[in-house]
This record gives sequence, C-alpha cells and structure tokens, in this order.
Amino acid sequence: MPKKRVPGHEITKHQVLRRNLCFGCGKDNPHGMHLKFHYHEESNSFVARVKLPQRYWGPPKHAHGGIIATILDEAMGKVNKLKHVIALTREMTVEYLKPVPLHKPLLVEGRAKYARGRRHVNVGEIRNEKGEVLARGRAVFVAIDPHKMFAKYLKRKQRKA
Repeated sequence: MPKKRVPGHEITKHQVLRRNLCFGCGKDNPHGMHLKFHYHEESNSFVARVKLPQRYWGPPKHAHGGIIATILDEAMGKVNKLKHVIALTREMTVEYLKPVPLHKPLLVEGRAKYARGRRHVNVGEIRNEKGEVLARGRAVFVAIDPHKMFAKYLKRKQRKA
C-alpha cells in the first residue's frame, strides 16, 4: 500500500509559522506525542501506527480518555488536508468501546465523511493489532483562514508574507 508522509499542519499555501508545536503531531514540541500520519490512497484515509508510553496512563495499564480523544482529533483533522484547508475542531464525539492498552501496537485511522461549504465532517478509529475497534470518533471541523484568525499572534514580518 503506497504511503505519503504528511507532516503536522503545514500547508504551503497557508504557511504561517515555521515551527510545529502542536501537542499531537508537532515535531518541534518536546512534550508532544509526535504522531506521524501517512496518507493511504487506496482507502483515502490517514493512518498512524502508535504504541502509547506509560506517561499517558489512565486506568491501570491503559490510556487516559483525553489522550484517546487527542489521537482521534489528530487523525480526523489530517483528513482536511485532502481538501487543502486548515480547519479547527468545532465539536467532537468519542465512543470509548474498550480500554486502549499502553505499550501495545495500535492502528489509528481518519476518513472524510462529507463536506458542505466550510463544514467538514470526519470520522476516526483506534484499533488493536487484532483489528478490534477500541474507540471511534466523529468530528465537525470548520475551515478557517489562518492569516486572518491568528494575525494578532504573528510578528509584523509574518503578517506581510
């Protein structure tokens, strides 16, 4: 299955910042998760393989629910790249079906459900190595213009670019 590496939130057309400090996927965040998603053309989805370390402990030997939600948010958010938009999560639901184990191989996948105007609805799953769905999510994202929304946080030189 062909894979394409898709870094953080960088989209050349909308490049605003040089560093990616995103907690989920940011390579420049020393305390982040450093999730690495790849695009799979056949399934038209973004996929990551992860093993969660002890620091994400929730119930004994399993991941904290907030970490599970973060992983699903990242997977579903990556899908917006297919439409070349930067979109923020407006709302998200998570179904915690089975405990997500620490230190075990997991497969995370995000797919588009539909898009209407600026509204993008995506779905995601976390599966164990047997293929069992441990958690699933659905999220609504709203496409934004990052230059307008975040202009006050940029240096003057970056605003002019």
